[in-house]
Amino acid sequence: MSNMKYKVLVEASGSLTSGYMIKAAKSAGAEVVGSDITECAASHFADDFINFPKSSHPDLWKITEKELLSRNINVVIPSFDETLLEWAKRKDYFREKGIHIILSEHNTIEKCQDKWNTFLFFKSIGVPTPETSTENKYPLVKPRLGRGGKGITINSSDKNISMEGMISQEYINGEEYTIDVFCDIHHKPVYIIPRKRLQVKDGKSINGITVEHKGITALVEKICSALPFTGPVNMQCFETKEGEIKFIEINPRIAGGMALGFAASENWVSLIFRNTIEKKEIHPVNVQYGLKMFRYYDEVFAR
Repeated sequence: MSNMKYKVLVEASGSLTSGYMIKAAKSAGAEVVGSDITECAASHFADDFINFPKSSHPDLWKITEKELLSRNINVVIPSFDETLLEWAKRKDYFREKGIHIILSEHNTIEKCQDKWNTFLFFKSIGVPTPETSTENKYPLVKPRLGRGGKGITINSSDKNISMEGMISQEYINGEEYTIDVFCDIHHKPVYIIPRKRLQVKDGKSINGITVEHKGITALVEKICSALPFTGPVNMQCFETKEGEIKFIEINPRIAGGMALGFAASENWVSLIFRNTIEKKEIHPVNVQYGLKMFRYYDEVFAR
């Protein structure tokens, strides 16, 4: 057991799905600092809280560095897409200051965040994916850079939509899966936990069930062997009625619905401490398949 005391920054902790991260970090023995651009529930149940400026603020990273150092934060688990790449670029810089950024390298982030680059990557390694174009060729239109369901439209008849910063994609009708993946310090997937998204709100899974699916697992292993990931990663795919699997997205970060992946295996924040930071070997536990997750609103009252 390490004698190191971990103080973890949970980024954008005002989201409706971030509460489990604060609980998981506390359960792993860490002190937790929440953060967001405004007061939220996390500002009252985390151990400390930082009001950060918006991601577009010109002094964001000067302010961030000052806050991390002044509050003795030594672990950051980024989850906010808008700042992911900048965190990745600063991994070495912050490591020299004793701060661990739990994230894949910036080349991996760039390939995953741009959906056109992700499509080209899938095609290059032979992972099935919906046909995609930078022209208005297919019915599903979405931003190249985006998260959740934001900005996605179906325009099968409207061919005049501007494609600047957008892609069009073949529409896939089938069962939607999200896959929670934890990759160790050697970039090998220790856990691959597919879950059916039983109910989705604003692109986030609020109800789900873990499912053993060898076909999906094999394709995730193929993806991980071709692109180096570190720590928690979230992937999405569809399975058609004919049994064909099509991968659509990789989110190289911790994700809102990953609470189910944690519950079905073990506390991944503890894994981050033991493996990603302390370089200790992981001995995976048996995954609980068929485990369901249901989410609900809760209240925090404060003066």
